[in-house]
Amino acid sequence: MKRIYLSSPTMHGEELQFVQEAFDTNWIAPLGPNVAGFEEEFAAFLQGGAHTAALSAGSAAIHLAMILSGVGRDDIVFGSDLTFAATVNPITYVGAKPVFIDSERDTWNMDPVALEAAFERYPQVKAVICANLYGTPAKLDEIAKICRAHRVPFIEDAAESLGATLHGKQTGLFGDIGIFSFNGNKIITTSGGGMLVSRDETVTKKATFLATQAREPARHYEHKEIGFNYRMSNIVAGVGRGQLKHLEEHIAAKKKIYMQYRDAFSDIPAIRMNPYLEESEPNFWLSCITIDPVSPVKPLAIMEAFDKENIECRPIWKPMHMQPVYAENAYVTAKEGSSVSEEIYSTGLCLPSDIKNTEADMERIIGVVRSFFS
Repeated sequence: MKRIYLSSPTMHGEELQFVQEAFDTNWIAPLGPNVAGFEEEFAAFLQGGAHTAALSAGSAAIHLAMILSGVGRDDIVFGSDLTFAATVNPITYVGAKPVFIDSERDTWNMDPVALEAAFERYPQVKAVICANLYGTPAKLDEIAKICRAHRVPFIEDAAESLGATLHGKQTGLFGDIGIFSFNGNKIITTSGGGMLVSRDETVTKKATFLATQAREPARHYEHKEIGFNYRMSNIVAGVGRGQLKHLEEHIAAKKKIYMQYRDAFSDIPAIRMNPYLEESEPNFWLSCITIDPVSPVKPLAIMEAFDKENIECRPIWKPMHMQPVYAENAYVTAKEGSSVSEEIYSTGLCLPSDIKNTEADMERIIGVVRSFFS
């Protein structure tokens, strides 16, 4: 049987043109015209006065965001609980301690009520990082307002949400610093890479400086700070420039997949699609479902059936407070004894959301799920 993927790269041809130009002009060195071009074109897409720094990975962007936010050893940072580990691991890179904040049901993202409770418990917190899960904007206005009230930097992890908007504003611009990822399975890819953005140009200039080994502008190699080898390469940036031209096309295709699943399962009361706010427009990176806990059908059974059909799917991210590496870290919920993150994890799964899926592919996928509820 044909393999159906969760979310594989979709290439178009323009990417190769930019890469070929780099070869033809011998710009194979880490920096070059494609890096500058990608940064400029990315900023133009985001609008909102965005400044950009192209980096080697989204994780590198978060690491630098921690440093730029003044986070250091033994500091506390609030982070999304329901997310991939890359959102919060960089907190530990600088010796700080993550405290995980539960999700809310409207978007599956960080709960502002739980965040307020965390500020009451840990008023000394140094920063907040919130992820937009599966391309769905969090309640970013509320979270940003809470952070401003407590005078704490807000880092928006938009790794999964490029092109998604809230009140017509692009994600990545609600915080003091925003970060994006171009990993192979993202809405657009550079194979590997990331972007740090801010409305404050001094922030992105400092990020660029730190990402190039913090080399001072001297004839010799002069260093007054610890730097990193975090800049994006000119080759990779060329791929990104070609991909960016097709971002809106990718979003439209992802939305079509989401809506097809929603319609296909609309008559099954036990199934619910991953939700989003009316005032938002997700990029629909991954379509997900949860199954009513009282249903005899369990996510694992569906995932095992997909395996037999050569169809790739994934569980929902395992909450950070449940990860062995973070077993000793604090976890804050809006309601004592109740965990929204755990509920979503235990009842959900990510459906194949590859924009190259044919109608026949979609029928295969939908048929597997519906077979459990017939």
